[in-house]
Amino acid sequence: MKIKRAFLDTEDGQIFYRIGGEGEPLVLLHMTPRSSDEFKELMAILAPKYRVIAMDLMGLGDSDKPPREYSIADYAKTVILLLDELGIQKCSILGNLTGGYIAGEVAVSYSDRLNKLILCNTHGFDAEEAEKIVQRYSQGFTLKEDGSHLMERWLARINYLGKGELNHRCVLDDLKAFGGSIYPGVALGKYCLSAPERFKLIQCPTLVCNGSKALEPIDKYGFVKAENQGWLSAAIPHSQGVEISGGTLWMINQMVEEISTVVMDFLDTK
Repeated sequence: MKIKRAFLDTEDGQIFYRIGGEGEPLVLLHMTPRSSDEFKELMAILAPKYRVIAMDLMGLGDSDKPPREYSIADYAKTVILLLDELGIQKCSILGNLTGGYIAGEVAVSYSDRLNKLILCNTHGFDAEEAEKIVQRYSQGFTLKEDGSHLMERWLARINYLGKGELNHRCVLDDLKAFGGSIYPGVALGKYCLSAPERFKLIQCPTLVCNGSKALEPIDKYGFVKAENQGWLSAAIPHSQGVEISGGTLWMINQMVEEISTVVMDFLDTK
């Protein structure tokens, strides 16, 4: 099933997206600082059964950098703009980490546009952690004249991704985000403290999908505490939960068969 590439023109710039397949629409929202490339393998599996759409968040991938600092609400609005462009009235959404927060905001602010919601590795953060996230992504990645920034980005995830193609793909996404604030990361840091109250308004069927090893790389940088991870089940008591054994932050690429099965089982349940 062929996946096509296209751009959506908005007043704040162009948004790149991938689209393919037939059937019920499913929007895929990636984590920071990845791009729609995160869903390359998953889209290939799901496209024969669903109409899958993955967009690059503005400021990442091949989408334009927004002219101002975007909020999670701004990113949620871009999802609706794309749905309107494609003539889609209702869809389901899968969001991974940053994409999960955006997906949740869509479910709150545009509840009439959503069928089902899947939140992957959408971790909780306290005020101290949120401040660290804002500082880290406000600084962004720094280009160095001797080129050492290239090796820094290659080594950043090597303990989790190895030396292969997936690490290379992640580095390419990193390089596209060079040159200032990484807007989706800043937006995440500023939104995550209000999310527990916002997400209480989510009414649609919701699946919470976490990898058993997903906290390890974030905890390394002091961005996350285990005691803050019960927030989704508390905010969305009607949600279902599933843990992917051995799943990391990159499980959508590394364990695509397991993830696709979980996604299809949830979407196909009446």
